[in-house]
Amino acid sequence: MSSSPFHMSRRSLVLGGVGAAGISAVAPPFAWAQGRSETLLVVQELGPNSLDMQGVGSNQTVNGLSWNCYDRLLSYASKTLPDGTLSYDREKLAPELAESWEVAANGMSCTFRLRKDAKFHDGTPVTAKDVKWSFDRAVKVGGFPTFQMSAGSLDKPEQFVVVDDHTFRIDYVRKDKMLLFNVAVVVPFIINSELAKKNATAEDPWALAWLKNNEAGGGAYRIESWKPGSETVLARFDDWKSGPLPKIRRVIARDVPSGGTRRAMLERGDADLSSGFAPRDFDQLIREGKVKVSGVPIPNALWYVALNTAKPPFDNVKLRQAIAWAMPYEQIQSSAFFGRAVPMYGGAADVSKPVWPQPFPYVTDLDKAKALMKEAGFASGLETTLSLDTGTATVGEPTAILIQENLAKIGIKAGIEKIPGANWRTTLNKKELPLALNRFSGWLDYPEYYFYWNFHGNNSIFNISSYQNKEMDALIDKARFTADATEYDRCVKDFIALCIRDVPVVPLNQPIHDVAMQKGITGYEFWFHREPDYRQYVKG
Repeated sequence: MSSSPFHMSRRSLVLGGVGAAGISAVAPPFAWAQGRSETLLVVQELGPNSLDMQGVGSNQTVNGLSWNCYDRLLSYASKTLPDGTLSYDREKLAPELAESWEVAANGMSCTFRLRKDAKFHDGTPVTAKDVKWSFDRAVKVGGFPTFQMSAGSLDKPEQFVVVDDHTFRIDYVRKDKMLLFNVAVVVPFIINSELAKKNATAEDPWALAWLKNNEAGGGAYRIESWKPGSETVLARFDDWKSGPLPKIRRVIARDVPSGGTRRAMLERGDADLSSGFAPRDFDQLIREGKVKVSGVPIPNALWYVALNTAKPPFDNVKLRQAIAWAMPYEQIQSSAFFGRAVPMYGGAADVSKPVWPQPFPYVTDLDKAKALMKEAGFASGLETTLSLDTGTATVGEPTAILIQENLAKIGIKAGIEKIPGANWRTTLNKKELPLALNRFSGWLDYPEYYFYWNFHGNNSIFNISSYQNKEMDALIDKARFTADATEYDRCVKDFIALCIRDVPVVPLNQPIHDVAMQKGITGYEFWFHREPDYRQYVKG
Protein backbone atom coordinates (compact mmCIF):
# COMPACT_ATOMS: atom_id res chain seq x y z
CA MET A 1 0.00 0.00 0.00
CA SER A 2 1.26 3.31 -0.73
CA SER A 3 2.41 5.09 2.33
CA SER A 4 4.19 8.33 1.88
CA PRO A 5 7.96 8.32 2.25
CA PHE A 6 9.41 9.64 5.47
CA HIS A 7 11.78 12.56 5.08
CA MET A 8 14.97 13.45 6.88
CA SER A 9 14.50 17.14 6.41
CA ARG A 10 17.70 18.36 8.04
CA ARG A 11 19.81 16.08 5.91
CA SER A 12 17.87 17.10 2.82
CA LEU A 13 18.73 20.70 3.58
CA VAL A 14 22.41 19.86 3.97
CA LEU A 15 22.52 17.90 0.74
CA GLY A 16 19.94 19.88 -1.17
CA GLY A 17 22.22 22.82 -1.84
CA VAL A 18 25.18 20.79 -3.03
CA GLY A 19 25.96 21.28 -6.70
CA ALA A 20 27.47 18.53 -8.85
CA ALA A 21 30.96 19.87 -8.19
CA GLY A 22 30.58 19.42 -4.46
CA ILE A 23 29.07 15.95 -4.49
CA SER A 24 32.18 14.07 -3.44
CA ALA A 25 32.21 15.95 -0.14
CA VAL A 26 28.89 14.45 0.90
CA ALA A 27 28.30 11.41 -1.27
CA PRO A 28 31.67 9.98 -2.33
CA PRO A 29 31.55 7.91 -5.51
CA PHE A 30 31.20 4.23 -4.74
CA ALA A 31 34.34 2.18 -4.29
CA TRP A 32 33.72 -0.34 -7.01
CA ALA A 33 34.42 -3.90 -5.96
CA GLN A 34 36.19 -6.23 -8.37
CA GLY A 35 32.83 -7.83 -9.17
CA ARG A 36 31.41 -4.67 -10.66
CA SER A 37 29.13 -6.66 -12.96
CA GLU A 38 27.75 -8.53 -9.94
CA THR A 39 27.26 -5.47 -7.70
CA LEU A 40 24.26 -3.19 -8.11
CA LEU A 41 24.63 0.37 -6.83
CA VAL A 42 21.34 2.03 -5.98
CA VAL A 43 20.84 5.61 -4.80
CA GLN A 44 17.52 6.25 -3.10
CA GLU A 45 15.84 9.26 -1.54
CA LEU A 46 15.63 7.46 1.77
CA GLY A 47 16.24 3.96 2.99
CA PRO A 48 14.30 1.67 5.30
CA ASN A 49 13.41 2.91 8.80
CA SER A 50 12.93 -0.71 9.98
CA LEU A 51 13.66 -4.28 8.83
CA ASP A 52 10.08 -5.43 9.54
CA MET A 53 7.39 -4.21 7.17
CA GLN A 54 4.70 -5.49 9.57
CA GLY A 55 5.96 -3.08 12.24
CA VAL A 56 4.09 0.12 13.03
CA GLY A 57 5.17 3.08 10.89
CA SER A 58 7.47 1.16 8.53
CA ASN A 59 8.10 3.23 5.39
CA GLN A 60 7.76 2.39 1.70
CA THR A 61 11.37 1.17 1.27
CA VAL A 62 10.85 -1.54 3.92
CA ASN A 63 8.48 -3.27 1.46
CA GLY A 64 11.39 -3.77 -0.95
CA LEU A 65 13.61 -5.12 1.80
CA SER A 66 10.92 -7.61 2.77
CA TRP A 67 10.39 -8.62 -0.86
CA ASN A 68 14.06 -9.43 -1.44
CA CYS A 69 15.03 -10.88 1.97
CA TYR A 70 11.99 -13.02 2.79
CA ASP A 71 10.03 -15.56 0.75
CA ARG A 72 6.27 -15.80 0.47
CA LEU A 73 4.36 -18.99 -0.33
CA LEU A 74 3.41 -17.69 -3.76
CA SER A 75 4.40 -14.88 -6.10
CA TYR A 76 2.99 -13.46 -9.33
CA ALA A 77 3.95 -14.61 -12.81
CA SER A 78 5.50 -12.08 -15.21
CA LYS A 79 4.18 -10.53 -18.40
CA THR A 80 5.55 -8.03 -20.90
CA LEU A 81 3.79 -4.67 -21.24
CA PRO A 82 3.19 -3.13 -24.70
CA ASP A 83 6.33 -0.96 -24.37
CA GLY A 84 8.51 -4.00 -23.62
CA THR A 85 8.74 -3.46 -19.83
CA LEU A 86 8.50 -6.59 -17.72
CA SER A 87 5.67 -6.46 -15.16
CA TYR A 88 3.99 -8.74 -12.68
CA ASP A 89 0.82 -10.36 -14.05
CA ARG A 90 -2.10 -9.53 -11.76
CA GLU A 91 -4.05 -12.57 -13.00
CA LYS A 92 -1.45 -15.36 -12.68
CA LEU A 93 0.27 -16.82 -9.63
CA ALA A 94 3.68 -18.47 -9.57
CA PRO A 95 5.42 -20.79 -7.07
CA GLU A 96 7.86 -19.38 -4.52
CA LEU A 97 8.36 -21.22 -1.20
CA ALA A 98 5.43 -23.46 -2.16
CA GLU A 99 6.40 -25.51 -5.20
CA SER A 100 2.74 -26.42 -5.79
CA TRP A 101 -0.70 -25.70 -4.38
CA GLU A 102 -4.14 -27.17 -4.80
CA VAL A 103 -7.57 -25.76 -4.03
CA ALA A 104 -10.00 -28.33 -2.58
CA ALA A 105 -12.87 -29.59 -4.73
CA ASN A 106 -15.39 -27.68 -2.59
CA GLY A 107 -13.36 -24.47 -3.04
CA MET A 108 -13.06 -23.96 0.73
CA SER A 109 -9.36 -24.65 1.39
CA CYS A 110 -5.98 -24.67 -0.33
CA THR A 111 -3.07 -27.01 0.39
CA PHE A 112 0.53 -25.90 -0.25
CA ARG A 113 3.49 -28.26 -0.75
CA LEU A 114 6.64 -26.56 0.51
CA ARG A 115 10.07 -27.01 -1.06
CA LYS A 116 11.87 -29.66 1.00
CA ASP A 117 15.32 -28.12 0.47
CA ALA A 118 14.42 -24.55 1.51
CA LYS A 119 16.54 -23.05 4.30
CA PHE A 120 16.61 -19.82 6.26
CA HIS A 121 19.69 -17.61 6.15
CA ASP A 122 21.07 -19.26 9.32
CA GLY A 123 20.81 -22.72 7.71
CA THR A 124 17.66 -23.84 9.60
CA PRO A 125 15.26 -25.83 7.34
CA VAL A 126 11.99 -24.04 6.54
CA THR A 127 8.93 -25.97 7.74
CA ALA A 128 5.15 -25.54 7.74
CA LYS A 129 5.45 -24.49 11.42
CA ASP A 130 7.33 -21.37 10.30
CA VAL A 131 4.61 -20.63 7.73
CA LYS A 132 1.89 -21.07 10.36
CA TRP A 133 3.67 -18.76 12.86
CA SER A 134 4.23 -16.14 10.15
CA PHE A 135 0.58 -16.17 9.02
CA ASP A 136 -0.64 -16.12 12.64
CA ARG A 137 1.56 -13.06 13.21
CA ALA A 138 0.20 -11.26 10.15
CA VAL A 139 -3.43 -11.64 11.28
CA LYS A 140 -2.73 -10.94 14.97
CA VAL A 141 -0.18 -8.12 14.93
CA GLY A 142 -2.87 -5.49 14.22
CA GLY A 143 -2.85 -2.34 12.12
CA PHE A 144 -2.13 -2.39 8.41
CA PRO A 145 -0.87 -6.03 8.09
CA THR A 146 -3.99 -7.44 9.77
CA PHE A 147 -6.33 -5.29 7.68
CA GLN A 148 -4.43 -6.31 4.52
CA MET A 149 -4.86 -9.99 5.36
CA SER A 150 -8.59 -9.43 5.92
CA ALA A 151 -8.87 -7.96 2.41
CA GLY A 152 -8.41 -11.56 1.21
CA SER A 153 -10.56 -13.14 3.95
CA LEU A 154 -7.52 -14.26 5.96
CA ASP A 155 -8.86 -13.40 9.40
CA LYS A 156 -7.80 -15.77 12.17
CA PRO A 157 -5.05 -18.25 13.16
CA GLU A 158 -7.52 -21.19 13.11
CA GLN A 159 -7.48 -20.93 9.29
CA PHE A 160 -3.79 -21.84 9.11
CA VAL A 161 -3.04 -25.54 9.50
CA VAL A 162 0.26 -27.48 9.69
CA VAL A 163 -0.47 -30.79 7.94
CA ASP A 164 3.15 -32.04 8.17
CA ASP A 165 6.65 -30.51 7.98
CA HIS A 166 6.28 -29.65 4.30
CA THR A 167 2.51 -29.32 3.89
CA PHE A 168 0.49 -26.28 4.94
CA ARG A 169 -3.22 -25.62 4.50
CA ILE A 170 -5.39 -22.53 4.55
CA ASP A 171 -9.05 -23.13 5.44
CA TYR A 172 -11.35 -20.50 3.97
CA VAL A 173 -14.01 -18.65 5.95
CA ARG A 174 -15.69 -17.82 2.64
CA LYS A 175 -14.91 -18.07 -1.06
CA ASP A 176 -12.86 -15.01 -1.94
CA LYS A 177 -11.25 -14.52 -5.36
CA MET A 178 -8.58 -12.31 -3.76
CA LEU A 179 -7.43 -14.83 -1.16
CA LEU A 180 -4.60 -16.55 -3.03
CA PHE A 181 -3.52 -13.30 -4.70
CA ASN A 182 -3.31 -11.80 -1.21
CA VAL A 183 -0.99 -14.65 -0.15
CA ALA A 184 1.45 -13.31 -2.80
CA VAL A 185 1.60 -9.67 -1.61
CA VAL A 186 4.31 -8.29 0.69
CA VAL A 187 2.60 -8.85 4.07
CA PRO A 188 2.55 -12.66 4.60
CA PHE A 189 6.33 -13.21 4.40
CA ILE A 190 7.83 -16.32 5.99
CA ILE A 191 9.85 -15.75 9.16
CA ASN A 192 12.32 -18.11 10.86
CA SER A 193 9.92 -18.67 13.76
CA GLU A 194 12.35 -20.37 16.17
CA LEU A 195 14.80 -17.48 15.82
CA ALA A 196 12.02 -14.89 16.23
CA LYS A 197 10.50 -16.69 19.25
CA LYS A 198 13.91 -16.74 20.98
CA ASN A 199 13.79 -12.95 20.79
CA ALA A 200 10.12 -12.49 21.71
CA THR A 201 8.84 -11.59 25.18
CA ALA A 202 5.53 -11.96 27.01
CA GLU A 203 4.76 -8.30 26.21
CA ASP A 204 6.02 -8.67 22.63
CA PRO A 205 5.02 -12.22 21.50
CA TRP A 206 5.63 -11.41 17.82
CA ALA A 207 9.19 -10.12 18.38
CA LEU A 208 8.35 -6.74 16.87
CA ALA A 209 11.17 -5.01 18.76
CA TRP A 210 13.78 -7.56 17.68
CA LEU A 211 12.63 -7.93 14.04
CA LYS A 212 12.65 -4.16 13.61
CA ASN A 213 16.46 -4.32 13.80
CA ASN A 214 17.18 -7.92 12.76
CA GLU A 215 16.28 -9.99 9.73
CA ALA A 216 15.09 -13.62 10.06
CA GLY A 217 14.31 -14.57 6.49
CA GLY A 218 15.18 -17.12 3.86
CA GLY A 219 14.84 -14.96 0.74
CA ALA A 220 17.23 -14.53 -2.18
CA TYR A 221 19.17 -11.83 -0.30
CA ARG A 222 20.27 -11.42 3.30
CA ILE A 223 21.08 -8.17 5.02
CA GLU A 224 24.85 -7.77 5.24
CA SER A 225 24.68 -4.37 6.93
CA TRP A 226 22.14 -1.65 7.68
CA LYS A 227 23.02 1.87 8.70
CA PRO A 228 19.69 3.72 9.04
CA GLY A 229 19.74 7.02 7.18
CA SER A 230 22.91 6.06 5.35
CA GLU A 231 23.23 2.71 3.60
CA THR A 232 21.80 -0.80 3.30
CA VAL A 233 23.89 -3.64 1.88
CA LEU A 234 22.31 -6.90 0.72
CA ALA A 235 24.28 -10.05 -0.12
CA ARG A 236 22.97 -12.89 -2.24
CA PHE A 237 21.95 -16.00 -0.28
CA ASP A 238 23.64 -18.71 -2.33
CA ASP A 239 21.50 -21.46 -0.80
CA TRP A 240 18.20 -19.91 -1.98
CA LYS A 241 15.92 -22.50 -3.53
CA SER A 242 12.67 -20.64 -4.28
CA GLY A 243 13.69 -19.47 -7.75
CA PRO A 244 16.68 -19.11 -10.11
CA LEU A 245 19.74 -17.80 -8.24
CA PRO A 246 20.05 -14.05 -8.91
CA LYS A 247 22.90 -12.78 -11.12
CA ILE A 248 23.55 -9.83 -8.78
CA ARG A 249 25.64 -10.93 -5.77
CA ARG A 250 25.59 -7.68 -3.83
CA VAL A 251 23.28 -4.66 -3.67
CA ILE A 252 24.53 -1.42 -2.13
CA ALA A 253 21.63 0.98 -1.57
CA ARG A 254 22.77 4.40 -0.41
CA ASP A 255 20.43 7.07 0.98
CA VAL A 256 20.93 10.34 -0.90
CA PRO A 257 17.98 12.66 -0.15
CA SER A 258 18.90 15.27 -2.80
CA GLY A 259 17.36 14.44 -6.18
CA GLY A 260 19.95 16.64 -7.92
CA THR A 261 22.82 14.69 -6.35
CA ARG A 262 21.25 11.33 -7.23
CA ARG A 263 20.67 12.41 -10.81
CA ALA A 264 24.27 13.63 -11.19
CA MET A 265 25.60 10.32 -9.80
CA LEU A 266 23.44 8.37 -12.24
CA GLU A 267 24.45 10.49 -15.24
CA ARG A 268 28.16 10.19 -14.33
CA GLY A 269 27.90 6.40 -14.02
CA ASP A 270 28.57 6.46 -10.25
CA ALA A 271 25.25 4.70 -9.60
CA ASP A 272 23.23 2.08 -11.47
CA LEU A 273 19.65 2.83 -10.52
CA SER A 274 17.42 5.45 -8.91
CA SER A 275 13.80 6.57 -8.70
CA GLY A 276 11.81 9.22 -6.87
CA PHE A 277 12.96 12.17 -8.97
CA ALA A 278 10.62 15.05 -9.72
CA PRO A 279 8.58 14.53 -12.93
CA ARG A 280 10.53 17.44 -14.49
CA ASP A 281 13.76 15.45 -14.02
CA PHE A 282 12.31 12.30 -15.56
CA ASP A 283 11.01 14.36 -18.47
CA GLN A 284 14.56 15.71 -19.04
CA LEU A 285 16.25 12.32 -18.54
CA ILE A 286 13.97 10.80 -21.19
CA ARG A 287 14.74 13.65 -23.63
CA GLU A 288 18.49 13.54 -23.03
CA GLY A 289 18.71 9.76 -23.33
CA LYS A 290 21.94 9.22 -21.34
CA VAL A 291 20.22 6.66 -19.11
CA LYS A 292 17.08 4.64 -19.71
CA VAL A 293 13.80 5.35 -17.96
CA SER A 294 11.01 2.83 -17.42
CA GLY A 295 7.63 4.42 -16.69
CA VAL A 296 4.53 2.36 -15.82
CA PRO A 297 1.13 3.78 -14.78
CA ILE A 298 0.59 2.37 -11.28
CA PRO A 299 -2.44 0.06 -11.34
CA ASN A 300 -5.25 0.91 -8.90
CA ALA A 301 -3.54 4.18 -7.91
CA LEU A 302 -4.61 7.82 -7.68
CA TRP A 303 -3.35 11.23 -6.68
CA TYR A 304 -6.40 12.89 -5.16
CA VAL A 305 -7.69 15.51 -2.77
CA ALA A 306 -9.58 13.90 0.13
CA LEU A 307 -12.42 15.90 1.69
CA ASN A 308 -13.37 15.18 5.29
CA THR A 309 -17.00 14.09 4.87
CA ALA A 310 -17.52 13.56 8.63
CA LYS A 311 -17.03 17.19 9.70
CA PRO A 312 -18.33 20.58 8.59
CA PRO A 313 -17.96 22.19 6.14
CA PHE A 314 -17.11 19.25 3.85
CA ASP A 315 -19.92 17.07 5.16
CA ASN A 316 -21.94 19.08 2.61
CA VAL A 317 -22.05 17.17 -0.70
CA LYS A 318 -22.80 20.31 -2.78
CA LEU A 319 -19.67 21.94 -1.38
CA ARG A 320 -17.61 18.85 -2.27
CA GLN A 321 -19.00 18.97 -5.81
CA ALA A 322 -18.08 22.67 -5.99
CA ILE A 323 -14.47 21.78 -5.12
CA ALA A 324 -14.45 19.14 -7.86
CA TRP A 325 -15.50 21.74 -10.47
CA ALA A 326 -12.89 24.22 -9.20
CA MET A 327 -9.75 22.08 -9.51
CA PRO A 328 -7.12 23.34 -12.02
CA TYR A 329 -6.74 19.88 -13.53
CA GLU A 330 -4.84 20.70 -16.72
CA GLN A 331 -2.39 23.05 -14.99
CA ILE A 332 -1.61 20.37 -12.38
CA GLN A 333 -1.03 17.84 -15.14
CA SER A 334 1.35 20.07 -17.11
CA SER A 335 3.15 22.21 -14.50
CA ALA A 336 3.34 19.86 -11.50
CA PHE A 337 3.50 16.45 -13.22
CA PHE A 338 5.05 17.35 -16.61
CA GLY A 339 2.71 14.82 -18.21
CA ARG A 340 4.19 11.90 -16.16
CA ALA A 341 0.71 10.84 -15.01
CA VAL A 342 -2.59 9.71 -16.57
CA PRO A 343 -5.36 12.39 -16.35
CA MET A 344 -8.39 11.45 -14.22
CA TYR A 345 -10.76 14.29 -15.17
CA GLY A 346 -13.08 15.07 -18.10
CA GLY A 347 -14.54 11.56 -18.25
CA ALA A 348 -18.01 10.59 -19.46
CA ALA A 349 -21.01 11.56 -17.32
CA ASP A 350 -22.17 7.93 -17.17
CA VAL A 351 -20.04 5.06 -15.88
CA SER A 352 -20.10 2.48 -18.68
CA LYS A 353 -17.15 0.26 -17.69
CA PRO A 354 -16.38 -1.57 -14.42
CA VAL A 355 -12.75 -0.36 -14.36
CA TRP A 356 -10.80 1.63 -11.81
CA PRO A 357 -9.29 4.14 -11.88
CA GLN A 358 -11.31 5.96 -14.51
CA PRO A 359 -11.67 9.69 -15.18
CA PHE A 360 -14.41 11.49 -13.26
CA PRO A 361 -16.63 13.81 -15.38
CA TYR A 362 -15.42 16.95 -13.57
CA VAL A 363 -13.38 19.59 -15.41
CA THR A 364 -12.41 23.13 -14.40
CA ASP A 365 -15.67 25.11 -14.48
CA LEU A 366 -15.58 28.00 -12.00
CA ASP A 367 -19.14 29.15 -12.83
CA LYS A 368 -20.53 25.73 -11.94
CA ALA A 369 -18.37 25.70 -8.80
CA LYS A 370 -19.65 29.14 -7.69
CA ALA A 371 -23.30 28.13 -8.30
CA LEU A 372 -22.80 25.01 -6.14
CA MET A 373 -21.10 27.09 -3.43
CA LYS A 374 -24.24 29.22 -3.31
CA GLU A 375 -26.55 26.18 -3.21
CA ALA A 376 -24.44 24.75 -0.39
CA GLY A 377 -24.94 27.96 1.63
CA PHE A 378 -21.40 29.28 1.20
CA ALA A 379 -22.04 32.17 -1.19
CA SER A 380 -19.74 34.38 0.88
CA GLY A 381 -16.95 31.77 0.90
CA LEU A 382 -15.11 30.01 3.71
CA GLU A 383 -11.67 29.41 5.21
CA THR A 384 -9.97 26.00 5.47
CA THR A 385 -6.60 24.24 5.20
CA LEU A 386 -5.14 21.98 2.52
CA SER A 387 -2.55 19.57 3.94
CA LEU A 388 0.28 17.84 2.13
CA ASP A 389 3.14 15.48 2.94
CA THR A 390 6.54 17.20 2.64
CA GLY A 391 7.93 13.82 1.54
CA THR A 392 6.02 14.25 -1.73
CA ALA A 393 6.75 17.99 -2.03
CA THR A 394 8.30 17.77 -5.52
CA VAL A 395 4.84 17.28 -7.01
CA GLY A 396 2.74 18.00 -3.93
CA GLU A 397 3.78 21.58 -3.37
CA PRO A 398 3.18 22.93 -6.90
CA THR A 399 -0.10 20.98 -6.98
CA ALA A 400 -1.25 22.47 -3.64
CA ILE A 401 -0.36 26.02 -4.75
CA LEU A 402 -2.34 25.65 -7.99
CA ILE A 403 -5.33 24.31 -6.02
CA GLN A 404 -5.05 27.15 -3.49
CA GLU A 405 -5.11 29.74 -6.32
CA ASN A 406 -8.19 28.23 -7.95
CA LEU A 407 -10.13 27.77 -4.71
CA ALA A 408 -9.56 31.48 -3.97
CA LYS A 409 -11.42 32.26 -7.22
CA ILE A 410 -14.61 30.69 -5.78
CA GLY A 411 -14.24 32.29 -2.35
CA ILE A 412 -12.40 29.51 -0.51
CA LYS A 413 -9.33 30.70 1.36
CA ALA A 414 -7.20 27.58 1.88
CA GLY A 415 -4.01 27.79 3.91
CA ILE A 416 -1.40 25.19 2.93
CA GLU A 417 -0.30 23.01 5.83
CA LYS A 418 2.94 21.07 5.27
CA ILE A 419 3.25 17.93 7.39
CA PRO A 420 6.62 16.15 7.67
CA GLY A 421 6.68 12.77 5.93
CA ALA A 422 7.52 11.00 9.20
CA ASN A 423 4.22 12.20 10.71
CA TRP A 424 2.03 12.06 7.61
CA ARG A 425 0.46 8.61 8.00
CA THR A 426 -0.13 9.13 11.74
CA THR A 427 -1.77 12.51 11.06
CA LEU A 428 -3.98 11.07 8.30
CA ASN A 429 -5.07 8.24 10.60
CA LYS A 430 -6.60 10.77 13.01
CA LYS A 431 -8.97 11.77 10.15
CA GLU A 432 -9.15 15.39 11.23
CA LEU A 433 -7.71 17.15 8.17
CA PRO A 434 -10.39 19.07 6.21
CA LEU A 435 -8.61 18.72 2.83
CA ALA A 436 -5.60 16.47 2.18
CA LEU A 437 -3.56 15.95 -0.97
CA ASN A 438 -2.65 12.27 -0.97
CA ARG A 439 -1.66 9.34 -3.12
CA PHE A 440 -2.95 5.79 -2.63
CA SER A 441 -2.26 2.63 -4.60
CA GLY A 442 -3.95 -0.70 -4.00
CA TRP A 443 -1.68 -3.74 -4.26
CA LEU A 444 -4.44 -5.99 -5.56
CA ASP A 445 -5.70 -4.63 -8.84
CA TYR A 446 -9.47 -4.83 -8.26
CA PRO A 447 -11.83 -1.82 -8.07
CA GLU A 448 -13.59 -3.27 -5.00
CA TYR A 449 -10.21 -3.64 -3.24
CA TYR A 450 -9.48 0.07 -3.69
CA PHE A 451 -12.98 0.96 -2.50
CA TYR A 452 -12.80 -1.46 0.45
CA TRP A 453 -9.72 0.38 1.72
CA ASN A 454 -10.81 3.95 0.95
CA PHE A 455 -14.60 4.22 1.05
CA HIS A 456 -16.01 1.36 3.12
CA GLY A 457 -17.85 2.07 6.39
CA ASN A 458 -15.49 -0.22 8.32
CA ASN A 459 -13.34 2.92 8.12
CA SER A 460 -9.88 1.51 7.45
CA ILE A 461 -6.80 3.65 8.16
CA PHE A 462 -6.84 4.70 4.48
CA ASN A 463 -10.43 6.01 4.50
CA ILE A 464 -9.11 9.49 5.26
CA SER A 465 -12.33 11.09 4.04
CA SER A 466 -14.15 9.25 6.88
CA TYR A 467 -16.74 8.44 4.24
CA GLN A 468 -19.70 6.42 5.53
CA ASN A 469 -22.54 5.27 3.30
CA LYS A 470 -24.49 2.03 3.78
CA GLU A 471 -25.35 1.90 0.06
CA MET A 472 -21.63 2.08 -0.78
CA ASP A 473 -20.80 -0.68 1.75
CA ALA A 474 -23.44 -3.01 0.31
CA LEU A 475 -22.15 -2.51 -3.26
CA ILE A 476 -18.49 -3.07 -2.26
CA ASP A 477 -19.32 -6.21 -0.25
CA LYS A 478 -21.43 -7.64 -3.06
CA ALA A 479 -18.68 -6.98 -5.63
CA ARG A 480 -16.09 -8.65 -3.38
CA PHE A 481 -17.96 -11.91 -2.97
CA THR A 482 -20.42 -12.39 -5.85
CA ALA A 483 -19.72 -15.21 -8.31
CA ASP A 484 -22.05 -13.66 -10.90
CA ALA A 485 -20.09 -11.65 -13.52
CA THR A 486 -23.09 -9.51 -14.52
CA GLU A 487 -23.87 -8.62 -10.91
CA TYR A 488 -20.18 -7.86 -10.32
CA ASP A 489 -20.02 -5.42 -13.26
CA ARG A 490 -23.20 -3.69 -12.12
CA CYS A 491 -21.96 -3.29 -8.54
CA VAL A 492 -18.60 -1.83 -9.63
CA LYS A 493 -20.23 0.64 -12.03
CA ASP A 494 -22.73 1.62 -9.32
CA PHE A 495 -20.14 2.23 -6.61
CA ILE A 496 -17.98 4.30 -8.97
CA ALA A 497 -21.06 6.36 -9.94
CA LEU A 498 -21.85 6.85 -6.24
CA CYS A 499 -18.28 8.03 -5.62
CA ILE A 500 -18.57 10.53 -8.50
CA ARG A 501 -21.83 11.87 -7.04
CA ASP A 502 -20.72 11.98 -3.38
CA VAL A 503 -17.11 13.12 -4.06
CA PRO A 504 -15.34 11.87 -0.90
CA VAL A 505 -12.20 12.43 -2.99
CA VAL A 506 -11.44 14.46 -6.10
CA PRO A 507 -9.14 12.39 -8.36
CA LEU A 508 -6.38 14.37 -10.11
CA ASN A 509 -4.44 11.69 -11.97
CA GLN A 510 -3.08 8.16 -11.98
CA PRO A 511 0.64 8.31 -11.14
CA ILE A 512 3.32 6.81 -13.36
CA HIS A 513 6.13 4.97 -11.57
CA ASP A 514 9.40 6.04 -13.20
CA VAL A 515 12.75 4.35 -12.63
CA ALA A 516 16.03 5.51 -14.18
CA MET A 517 18.92 3.08 -14.73
CA GLN A 518 22.10 2.57 -16.71
CA LYS A 519 21.54 1.29 -20.24
CA GLY A 520 23.45 -1.94 -19.55
CA ILE A 521 20.97 -3.08 -16.90
CA THR A 522 18.27 -5.55 -17.87
CA GLY A 523 15.66 -7.51 -15.93
CA TYR A 524 13.86 -4.55 -14.34
CA GLU A 525 10.34 -5.68 -13.44
CA PHE A 526 7.51 -3.41 -12.36
CA TRP A 527 5.77 -4.59 -9.17
CA PHE A 528 2.58 -3.41 -7.46
CA HIS A 529 4.67 -2.45 -4.38
CA ARG A 530 6.89 -0.30 -6.67
CA GLU A 531 10.14 -1.46 -5.06
CA PRO A 532 13.03 -3.00 -7.04
CA ASP A 533 13.13 -6.81 -7.22
CA TYR A 534 16.88 -7.38 -7.26
CA ARG A 535 16.41 -11.09 -8.04
CA GLN A 536 15.73 -10.26 -11.70
CA TYR A 537 18.48 -7.75 -12.46
CA VAL A 538 21.41 -8.38 -14.78
CA LYS A 539 24.27 -5.96 -15.46
CA GLY A 540 25.61 -6.04 -19.01
